[in-house]
Amino acid sequence: MEWIIRPEPVGSPEARAALLAYYTDIVGRYHGRPARQDEVAAAMADEPSDDLAPPGGVFLLGRRGGEVAGCAGVRFAGPETAELTRVHVRPPWRGTGGGSALVAAAEAEAARLGARVIRLDTRSDLVEARALYAARGYREVAPFSTGPYSDHWFVKEL
Repeated sequence: MEWIIRPEPVGSPEARAALLAYYTDIVGRYHGRPARQDEVAAAMADEPSDDLAPPGGVFLLGRRGGEVAGCAGVRFAGPETAELTRVHVRPPWRGTGGGSALVAAAEAEAARLGARVIRLDTRSDLVEARALYAARGYREVAPFSTGPYSDHWFVKEL
């Protein structure tokens, strides 16, 4: 069974459900317990995803066996610099190559939109994500943002 990854309007019901799954997971991991609905809603409000849409971005849904299994987003941070965000594989599909497939698809979309460099920031507790980015050729760099959840910064030339 292979991953099928395609752009999806960020406001569609499937995209909203994928973002809800993403935030529920990362908020819970941050607190070390299941996330409460109010915490997830606050995180989604603090970090809106509406810029993951053309012309300055794209939102990707990954499907496996016909089900939405993950997502990734790209937004532009400068004329030739894209930012990778919202990379998430739902638990039933972890370990199936989805993370790498989603990142590869996001990189291809960023390059198609004119990016020469893609960057991201992530938290220390997201060790699987950091390992994935390193395996895909991202290198850790000095901080380029000051977000409260930014502990590690990565860059890759496309």
